[in-house]
Amino acid sequence: MRKIFLLLLIGCCITFFLLSAAAGCSCCSNKVRGDNPGEIKLVLMVVIDQLRADLVSRLEHRFGEGGFRCLMENGVWYKNARYRYAPTLTAVGHATIFTGAIPADHGIVGNYWIDRQTNKVISSVENMSPGQLTSTTISDQLILASGSKSRVFNVSLKDRGAILPGGFLGKAFWYDRKTGQFITGPYYYKTPPQWLDEWNNLKKVDQYRNKKWELLKEISSYIYGRQDDRSEETTYTGLSAVFPHSLNYPDDQYYLQLCNTPFADEMNLEFLIHLVNAEKVGQWSTTDLLTVSFAATDCIGHAYGPCSLEYEDNLLRVDATLENLFRFIDNTVGLRRTLLLLTGDHGVDMIPEFRHRLGMPAGRLDPKAIEKQVNDALQKKYKTNEDFVVGFRNPSIYLNLQVVEKLKLDLPEVEGAAVEALMNMPGIGFAVGRSDLLKGNLPDTPKLKSLELAFHPKRSGNILILQEPFWFLYHVHDQDSAMHGSPLSYDVHVPVFFCGPGIKKRAVYRLVSPRDIAPTVALKLGIEAPSGSSGKALVEIFK
Repeated sequence: MRKIFLLLLIGCCITFFLLSAAAGCSCCSNKVRGDNPGEIKLVLMVVIDQLRADLVSRLEHRFGEGGFRCLMENGVWYKNARYRYAPTLTAVGHATIFTGAIPADHGIVGNYWIDRQTNKVISSVENMSPGQLTSTTISDQLILASGSKSRVFNVSLKDRGAILPGGFLGKAFWYDRKTGQFITGPYYYKTPPQWLDEWNNLKKVDQYRNKKWELLKEISSYIYGRQDDRSEETTYTGLSAVFPHSLNYPDDQYYLQLCNTPFADEMNLEFLIHLVNAEKVGQWSTTDLLTVSFAATDCIGHAYGPCSLEYEDNLLRVDATLENLFRFIDNTVGLRRTLLLLTGDHGVDMIPEFRHRLGMPAGRLDPKAIEKQVNDALQKKYKTNEDFVVGFRNPSIYLNLQVVEKLKLDLPEVEGAAVEALMNMPGIGFAVGRSDLLKGNLPDTPKLKSLELAFHPKRSGNILILQEPFWFLYHVHDQDSAMHGSPLSYDVHVPVFFCGPGIKKRAVYRLVSPRDIAPTVALKLGIEAPSGSSGKALVEIFK
């Protein structure tokens, strides 16, 4: 009996040792899930700009242990998360994620739009501030709920990827592509924090000079290993069309070119680490919120397309960057005290010329041709030489209201004539007038519903359009190879991951939306959802 007891004791000790060894990994369950569901010191919200859901699934077996796989194996993975609106653009996506609202309610109807009264182009982050938002964000709600004790910091390579998530009360920092520095603005600080100057003085950006972006793994292991040299890939970036890609440029180009490589995300993380250490984020008595938007994937996707060797290799490097991020957070705050989530702000379509070469119907719409189509039709109808079109910003065509008033025309009739002209144009799938949107005179179809959800009566144009499948549509039509912006599957389908205290591992296949993220975080923290929020709480986070 003694021998049996000793054998059982030894067996229990060995089992305990093995479990303890497994627990040493920063991505293991007890580190991520935690023991106390109520103890959250940090909310870490990660956005990968232009992250297509299908490619994350297809590369699952090739990821390391501590990045995407950490999320897959220890949290809830929503595999059928889709945006419901058009246009699927960076500013709109970030605003939706952090407000839980649709564009009609959070006010960000595009990266840019045209002011209906002045005819001037407006940026989604005009004056480097969140002033264009018409809803609070989850960042604002956390600060308000804590009596301003909680702190929110937002970091991105893009200004809109940092400013919009932070809302009105958070602090935003972004990369300046002209100087190679991370900057903030007077909206956030009268005098920038000393640690920001210290970072920029380190000149970390220079560590990648003359460095080559080479494949992370053997080329035979890549899905798109045979598609490295496609004629359709844009070389406007200045980088070569094939591996390796060298960063041998003078300053006026180097700082910009860096964003077209995975090294930019690595630098973004280095800055984030510097910020967390300087501000002691997540290490106070209250809950802090930290957001980071990794944008190199978007730059690379636009240049080479999603079905490219560059996009594929970049995702493997994003995985490594995530592993470094999660390890750092575990060492400073503790993953078991962190509510962690990750998603994408939109997807992306393949290069239209490449699709066409494969035998698929695809094309590229020129906004100037769209404007001419409308102008010609209206000038002919109303027998005038006046220009009716002010401009185009996805998905809106803006008419000159002064011309309509001067000619004493009926605006709904003018919009109807413009819609009729556009529907005869190759590549245009749908066109809808503002007056019909206001009255709700639309067929009940998912695609037209996507326009209705994005329509803002004060900011959207007079005619909203959707392209045919596989057609490139943006106000600059010949700069990028690949584009997003439509309500089609390749643009709206993104992954959503949640990990943290009390959250159990599972894969969820029901239809959800990134709009559901902010109200879910709010409910998890026990605070009010953002003012414009209309998303539904993701119940799996609480089971």
